[in-house]
Amino acid sequence: MNKRKNMITTKIIDFQHKADINIPNEPFKLLGRILVSYNNGKWDYQLKKYPSEKVTEMCFPDENYDYEAMKDSVFVGAYDDEKCVGLAILQPGFFKYMYLYDLKVNQEYRGQHIGQILITKAKEIAKEKGYAGLYTQGQDNNPGACLFYLHTGFYIGGIDTNVYRHTKQAGKAILFSIVKLSKYSKKTEISY
Repeated sequence: MNKRKNMITTKIIDFQHKADINIPNEPFKLLGRILVSYNNGKWDYQLKKYPSEKVTEMCFPDENYDYEAMKDSVFVGAYDDEKCVGLAILQPGFFKYMYLYDLKVNQEYRGQHIGQILITKAKEIAKEKGYAGLYTQGQDNNPGACLFYLHTGFYIGGIDTNVYRHTKQAGKAILFSIVKLSKYSKKTEISY
């Protein structure tokens, strides 16, 4: 077991620690594309992997979140001692699902289940607030994120192929992913 993983704790980020909501975005690999289909009332997907020479990296611009302006949000930090190494931002959502607005983990901490720890905490918060589950979105050309969500209990709930029209990201699609909480569906616990 990785020693660092034992030291990771999660907590709601309060006003005193508001600077922690602005951990920088870091590059991630674009290894392929998620191809989504809808047949007989069921969403399905395939991973189309790129050949190694077509693999690229992408990094989202830093958001510069404003704690006071996002007062309806819940900020969850993953901490290695006092250092915030992961962040989940939850917002009130439509219907009975809370929106997972952002999820990120510092590059040097990836692969240590910190994203799963944040998702588990997000599920707890959503359940405490009376939501039936969580929903989020990911770009179809970011299979690492999409597959992460699918492997942590989310399922594909839809796709938007028009959102990027007339932008420099034309041709990409957004996958909407949903996870139901155990009160409403089978339990999706993560064990370590």
